[in-house]
Amino acid sequence: MADFRAVSAVCEAVVGLLRSESAAAGFDHEMQFRVLTARQLKEEPLNAGVSLFLYRVYIDGTHRLPAGRPGPHGSTGNHQLPLDLHFLLSFWGREASLQHRVAGWAMRVLEDYPLIPAGLLNRVAADVFRPEESVEISPAELSTEDLLRLWENLAQNEYHLSVPYQARAVWVEPVESVDEAAGERPLVQERRFRAGVLEGA
Repeated sequence: MADFRAVSAVCEAVVGLLRSESAAAGFDHEMQFRVLTARQLKEEPLNAGVSLFLYRVYIDGTHRLPAGRPGPHGSTGNHQLPLDLHFLLSFWGREASLQHRVAGWAMRVLEDYPLIPAGLLNRVAADVFRPEESVEISPAELSTEDLLRLWENLAQNEYHLSVPYQARAVWVEPVESVDEAAGERPLVQERRFRAGVLEGA
């Protein structure tokens, strides 16, 4: 299970994977790989490369567990939060042929690496994911109408070739203090009773 930095770590890991694999592709352009906001898609587009835009974070209720990870003394933590991250990969190039080559290459890379390991997920920020964890990346369903409507809102009808993907079941654990990690939950407020009467009331 990851901590609250998981959403950012997954997005950065996807573009990091593409960046690391791009040298072997032999593109004759300087390639960029960035996670962009909606404003950046409109105002700071790439010359050539791949951008990632996270457009939806969905709570997966079917995988939500009733209790958290068991503690060392038998206690259980708060609910774990399973998230599905939906994002667009957009392919950039001055010429259509370059956009098309980048699209085919990037989709092939993600097909070859459907599971992103913790070593890559933790590159930007250490210890977000446990060493044994990985995240599954797969194509997502987004209708052509919804895709065009999304771009209509993002960049004033200036559509760029894009493919939707999702990172499935990214488990986020609650933020724990040192005492909680040791199985002892800190007291929020201490109350004492004397002869059935609450002191200090």
